[in-house]
Amino acid sequence: MKKLATKITIKDEVALLKRGIAGLKRESNAKIKKLESQVKSQEEDAQEKREEIEKLKTQLGKKTRLLSQLKKESSSKVKELESKIQEMTEELGKGRKELQASKRILDEREVDLNRLREEVEYKNKQLASKDMEMESYKKATEERIFQLEAKVKELEVKAAEPSATPPL
Repeated sequence: MKKLATKITIKDEVALLKRGIAGLKRESNAKIKKLESQVKSQEEDAQEKREEIEKLKTQLGKKTRLLSQLKKESSSKVKELESKIQEMTEELGKGRKELQASKRILDEREVDLNRLREEVEYKNKQLASKDMEMESYKKATEERIFQLEAKVKELEVKAAEPSATPPL
């Protein structure tokens, strides 16, 4: 009976082991399926991320080209503006020089005008002095004429008197 009992126990153990193996197979299959599912999910995520990376690379390339183009345009506009500023600065410099030359001429003309005013004022004073001198001379002359006319009348009166009275 011992043999039988050991056989039964071996059979039981074998059955137990088979059940354990079947359970382990189920568990391992479930774990494998779960892991395969996770791997598949991760692969899908990785693929999505690769696609997104490619999309982002494409966008980055476009934006890089756009940025490069904008830099060129910006550089061109900056050079154009700098050129205009240079041109305007030169024009302002010319304008300043012309203005200074005009101011210098104006100052010279003002000096000439002041000199001419002083000359006219001096001439006017001379004329006024001459006018006064002439007026004085005229008065003196008129007075002298008046005196001479009076003397002529006196002489005429004297000359007429002796002819009216006979000489003695």
